[in-house]
Amino acid sequence: VQLQASGGGLVQPGGSLRLSCAVSGRTRTSYFLGWFRQAPGKEREFVAAIRWSFGGITYYADSVKGRFTISRDNAMNTMYLQMNSLKPEDTAVYYCASTQTGLNLWVLSSYDYWGQGTLVTVSS
Repeated sequence: VQLQASGGGLVQPGGSLRLSCAVSGRTRTSYFLGWFRQAPGKEREFVAAIRWSFGGITYYADSVKGRFTISRDNAMNTMYLQMNSLKPEDTAVYYCASTQTGLNLWVLSSYDYWGQGTLVTVSS
């Protein structure tokens, strides 16, 4: 499975941005897809996850709940992260990843494949 994240950039506080993650290869092995982020000097942390099929159940970190929306387009093999009401503390490199299990989705080691990151900077 190959994943490629895109859509990062510079945005003002309160603004919006949509990230995309293109998925290719053996996509049928991906049970859940997730977004993680890593701010400068901090550990990579869970942002959100979505089940690739069967209803697309979603999970969010408390820090983004109500502001971010994860979604997927199976026909396009693409996952999205719509980020609204962005704050300076959302500044980070955002990564997409896939896992063959539905367990411990907030844990990095649960994920089998990772894409390269895309930088999101929230600043005035």
